Amino acid sequence: MRLGYGTNGFANHRLPEALTVIADLGYEGVALTLDHNHLDPFGPDLKERTAEVGRLLARSELAVVIETGARYVLDPYRKHEPTLLHTDGAEWRMLLLERAIDIAAELGAEAVSFWSGVLPAEVPADVGWERLTNSCQQLAAYAADRGVVLGMEPEPGMLLDDLAGFFKLHEEVDALGLTLDIGHLVCNEPKLPEECIRLGAPYLVNVQIDDMRRGVHEHLEFGTGEVDFEQVFKALQEVEYEGLVAVELPRHSHAAPTVARESLSFLRDYL
Repeated sequence: MRLGYGTNGFANHRLPEALTVIADLGYEGVALTLDHNHLDPFGPDLKERTAEVGRLLARSELAVVIETGARYVLDPYRKHEPTLLHTDGAEWRMLLLERAIDIAAELGAEAVSFWSGVLPAEVPADVGWERLTNSCQQLAAYAADRGVVLGMEPEPGMLLDDLAGFFKLHEEVDALGLTLDIGHLVCNEPKLPEECIRLGAPYLVNVQIDDMRRGVHEHLEFGTGEVDFEQVFKALQEVEYEGLVAVELPRHSHAAPTVARESLSFLRDYL
């Protein structure tokens, strides 16, 4: 189990500089969010740019997971849209995820993390679920052909928003792994975070970490929410999780180096 930091928390830094700061602080990995200024998946010369990022990661000895939750990478007007659930535009989300899988294969990433998306108002829940299942089956096959692990993340407010939803989807797409955001477990799950970790352990491929309060989906700095980190790390050690635990503070880019330094200091006490 190693600590990493999400590049979406370094949105005001160029990617090479963000990776340098993260490594210099002592993190062992990054959760790389594909975005306009951080390895844009729709920009020119993607293969060459990906190879350069691979060299930067190797030079800094950073492990990597690929995150796909950039806010406006597909639509400059609509945050996180279109999704796999949309009637129009779902093919763009699928293209983004396929490119994320290709990038992950090139970089030797430990996982690609993604989510279902919010159910559009005009789409019935059963239709949305069918679209999600069909898309995930296609993505799982695409990833398997390239030796890439997928981690579905339950996200508050989305169609698949909790562990129960993941287990339901996994019955249809058994190749799918699980991404857990520790804050989401406090925000959205009926069980304690440590119980959720134990339940999800057989499928767990990626962990994001932040603080949060019950019922409020707001990523908080450590020690300002309601997460019991001692119990969380105890559970992660108990289930022998060996992947990255990456800090997920996407709204703290204005103070990224300071927040990253303080976050590492806080979390090291629990390792």
